[in-house]
Amino acid sequence: MSSALTCTALSFDWPDGTPVLDGLDAAFPPGRTGLVGVNGSGKSTLLRLLAGELAPTDGTVHVTGEVGHLPQNVTLDTGLRVDEALGIAARRAALHAIEAGDTAEEHFETLGDDWDVEERALATLGELGLGHLALDRTVGELSGGESVLLRLAALLLRRPDVLLLDEPTNNLDLYARRRLYAAVAAWPGVLVVVSHDRELLDLVDRIADLRAGELTWYGGNFSAYEEALAVEQEAAERMVRVAGADLRRQQRELTDARVKLARRRRYGQKMWDSKREPKIVMGARKRAAQESAGKHRILHEEKLAEARKRLDEAVEAVRDDDEIRVDLPYTAVPPGRSVLTLRDLRPAHCARVVGSLDVHGPERIALVGRNGAGKTTLLRTIAGELQPVSGEVTAHVPLRFLPQRLDVLDDGLTVAENVARFAPGATGNRIRARLARFLFRGARADQPAATLSGGERFRAALAALMLAEPAPQLLMLDEPTNNLDMASVRQLTTALESYEGALIVASHDLPFLESVGITRWLLLDGELSRTTPEAVARAA
Repeated sequence: MSSALTCTALSFDWPDGTPVLDGLDAAFPPGRTGLVGVNGSGKSTLLRLLAGELAPTDGTVHVTGEVGHLPQNVTLDTGLRVDEALGIAARRAALHAIEAGDTAEEHFETLGDDWDVEERALATLGELGLGHLALDRTVGELSGGESVLLRLAALLLRRPDVLLLDEPTNNLDLYARRRLYAAVAAWPGVLVVVSHDRELLDLVDRIADLRAGELTWYGGNFSAYEEALAVEQEAAERMVRVAGADLRRQQRELTDARVKLARRRRYGQKMWDSKREPKIVMGARKRAAQESAGKHRILHEEKLAEARKRLDEAVEAVRDDDEIRVDLPYTAVPPGRSVLTLRDLRPAHCARVVGSLDVHGPERIALVGRNGAGKTTLLRTIAGELQPVSGEVTAHVPLRFLPQRLDVLDDGLTVAENVARFAPGATGNRIRARLARFLFRGARADQPAATLSGGERFRAALAALMLAEPAPQLLMLDEPTNNLDMASVRQLTTALESYEGALIVASHDLPFLESVGITRWLLLDGELSRTTPEAVARAA
């Protein structure tokens, strides 16, 4: 089958001149394609270009059929009815009018052949775990995960020929993720998904790796891609060793050649000084020696330059995923010290905390629960952003809260300026030195926050909070792995390993939670209670 989605010589620059893509050629065939790459490589931008939401600086996008796009951050008007959010309100109204006896032609034109629109809508909502949402009710205050699923339901009902999903498992609990996996596995058309979710990426037919503005294609799912990449990297590292050995050999040969030429020059000069041969013979010998020496030197220097080039190319082929390095001694909390106390807490629209909950020392707490259980509300209440209905929250140490939407950053400021807001007493040099540990080096620290990718934005927000003054001894993170690629998740894990304060993390990402050394698991379901990772996995 011919491709339904192609881009030719596609280029895109941000308004400030920052290039993202330059002359990209790609064809996405029918089936499921996983689009991967490091944060900032342009994955979300490419999806928006394919969806027609951004105009390319140059080049073209060709799509056969209709495109549906699910962006990273989904927001819905809380005043909408569910059928309006699903995009079927007009067809439902036409159907009800016809059923009531109104045979006006416009009703039939609006409805078309979609006589089972309500049944399909309810079935789709049920398949995605949203069966409790009646079509006539208003959207209201949905959780982040429910908003994603409702938007996905709207796309599925449209039946587009091409479906573009950008981090669709963000904010989804394990139960909802299983529903999404089933929808992706059953998708019949062209599907391109950007995700850091291994289980989702193992459902795709191929992987497209976006790196340095170019796509490299790998057949099979993400596990097959990792195996192929490991073989490539092993070969690349072997080439680095070979090229390095060749460079050292060329350097030795050039040095040896220079020594020999120096000896010849000294011998020739000695013969000249002693005048043992006729002057015309010595002159000819000298000119020949100089020409030979020049050719010899040029030959060895060219070989050395070629060896350096081969080494540079070999090094370039080896992927270097830098790690965040955190050294924050003032965040340390002694074991047993009281960090946070909750007493009979009843947050608004959230499960309650019965009795007293105490957090001590450098505890690491995982906060888990279904979408809509109130995990974000509880964290915002602890952070002081929301007032509880009743009960008390007492923080005994400086705390910082990193929300899902990363709105702690001012988009009008640079990365360095944002960090300076949280640490007004720090000098510019000190801020830049610290930002380098979060991989914002040199000019990258001057990048406007509005132009950052999801992963870069997360790193900038994390840097702003962890470098804040006073240093946070309690750090609360809400779905921190959302929008992060695999390398960035590893970077975050490394950063949290270095953090010596107390940690509360709300997340549906069980592998990530287990990797950061969780010491206590709390389930939010009606009320806050202790649980285990095994129980959470079974419930999903």
